[in-house]
Amino acid sequence: MKHTLPDQVLAWVVQAVHPKAAAAAIEQLQGGVSSLVHRITLRVHGEETDVVLRLFHDEEWVSDQPDLAVREAESLRHASRCAGVQTPKILAIDKTGAHCGVPAVLMSRLPGRVVLQPPDPKRWVEGMAEAISHIHEVEAGDFPWSFSPYCDASKLDTSSWSKVPDQWKEAARIVTGPRPTPAVRFIHRDYHPANVLWTGEEVSGIVDWVNGCTGPAGIDVGHCRVNLALLHDAGTADAFLSSYQEHAGDSFVYDPYWDLVTLIDFAFWPPEVYRGWTDLGMTGLTDEMMGERLDLYLLSVLKRVL
Repeated sequence: MKHTLPDQVLAWVVQAVHPKAAAAAIEQLQGGVSSLVHRITLRVHGEETDVVLRLFHDEEWVSDQPDLAVREAESLRHASRCAGVQTPKILAIDKTGAHCGVPAVLMSRLPGRVVLQPPDPKRWVEGMAEAISHIHEVEAGDFPWSFSPYCDASKLDTSSWSKVPDQWKEAARIVTGPRPTPAVRFIHRDYHPANVLWTGEEVSGIVDWVNGCTGPAGIDVGHCRVNLALLHDAGTADAFLSSYQEHAGDSFVYDPYWDLVTLIDFAFWPPEVYRGWTDLGMTGLTDEMMGERLDLYLLSVLKRVL
């Protein structure tokens, strides 16, 4: 989708990359729903380079988390320590929107594309599992943001849509009970197929780092698993877990508690097809299907608990 940006925003981008650069093309990227993301092609001395600009335009989100741009910038700097997978490089940050009108992050563009319907599902799952296992090898250190659940499990009520509401009550009971104390890792916090780029059969990068924090590796694993269960089925989610366990080895101890935490994040409101998937070309999904798949996946996770 071709797009335009205000002159003052382009001026800030140009100054950050090269004062003699000129914008050759601007394209709004698909897949994100909470911020505006543009690919900007700049021409400098006859050569072209692509950068990515994220504009945090959601006023409610910015009001609730005014440090969004700073958090993503610091997450990218921390993730750059990873040797096993590429992440964008931070180029500039507009913390408060002084230059862009809203908080903004300018970063390098990674090669590749999002794949949601892979020709080789086994390789797809393995690639995503291996990539996030490399991220979890990065020392958490003193990274200042830490994990917290998106939703209050004690207030979960699935009676309006679920066919197994009592099982959801059981999930909430478990999550509101004693919390495990796993090793603290540096995690992506929003790891799922739409944030993974591919070139051929290889992962070329992980993007969208605004939620980066320290926390259990099981949150990244669980968040990706529930996405896979909704996109495809519980079997695909289980294949991802098995592959992650293989790559992470003894550094990871699976606990279904974290699967339930991430499941409740998705079940707190009546399930809908994620707009980012449809924007990226995914077809054939319905809201009713999302509810059914969420119920089935819950039952499969509870079997691991009991």
